[in-house]
Amino acid sequence: MERIQLSSPHLLGLEGYPREDILAILDTARGFLKVLKQPIPKLPTLRGRTVLNLFFEPSTRTQASFDLAAKRLSADLVNISPKSSSVVKGEHLLDTLRNVEAMRVDAVVVRHRAPGVPHFLARHTRAAVINAGDGAHEHPTQALLDLFTLREHFGDVRGLRVAIVGDVLHSRVARSNIFGLSTLGAEVILVGPPTLVPSEFTRFGNVRVVHRLEDDLLQAVDAVMALRIQKERLEASFFGSLREYHRLYGITRERARRIRGVLMHPGPVNWGVELERGAEEETTTLILDQVTHGVAVRMAILYLLLPPLEG
Repeated sequence: MERIQLSSPHLLGLEGYPREDILAILDTARGFLKVLKQPIPKLPTLRGRTVLNLFFEPSTRTQASFDLAAKRLSADLVNISPKSSSVVKGEHLLDTLRNVEAMRVDAVVVRHRAPGVPHFLARHTRAAVINAGDGAHEHPTQALLDLFTLREHFGDVRGLRVAIVGDVLHSRVARSNIFGLSTLGAEVILVGPPTLVPSEFTRFGNVRVVHRLEDDLLQAVDAVMALRIQKERLEASFFGSLREYHRLYGITRERARRIRGVLMHPGPVNWGVELERGAEEETTTLILDQVTHGVAVRMAILYLLLPPLEG
């Protein structure tokens, strides 16, 4: 498989990330998706390389996806969480990294509650740093797998109209998707209450904001991406109640029938809030495709950031 040199040794976010690099990752992921469909979905490509998963926030899909991606490429894998590390004893994050780096780690996949942590680590390590979510800032690998999923379904992202519905204000997934979709030439419509979708988001690329989830919009867009209401980040009241939010912005079975395009969700789903149970059966949904594609995209990222060892 052809290896293309990316412009940065790290993947910290999609804001300002070159279009050519995004396309290189998506093209490479297509090759790895074929590998994953083989009887033995494994390659010796990164044998001898070591990947560290440094997750300081809970994760199921992202961490498992990176685990599988590293293993499918034959890399060695180390998983560290706050409960299993010396962080609980008061060790500074930088000290943790320096100690792990002394073990000759080649890549660090980091998720942290504080925005900017991946950028901080990238300034203090020789390893490739991959942002797996930093606070409400960015989640670039999720956006890349969303872009890949759209591209696989539609053939191209350019010209698509994508509605992102929900808690945009606290969503790192939404920010990375706004940057990625705009870079590849899609139109983004942000939908939600004014408290969760402020008009300031229109400064990001080809973006417009609406505050009502109308049938006309569901019929006009190519994809509806419902976002999780991030209860853990809601420190104030941004809407009346979850029931009210579901009534105004939730994808009910009735609304799902009116979706002309496809339905997506980055997960995990708050059933009865963003999606009604059974709504995914009323329209074309790519939610499970997103999960499958996550492994291929993260394989591509590791492959492009970590050249195989010589000899």
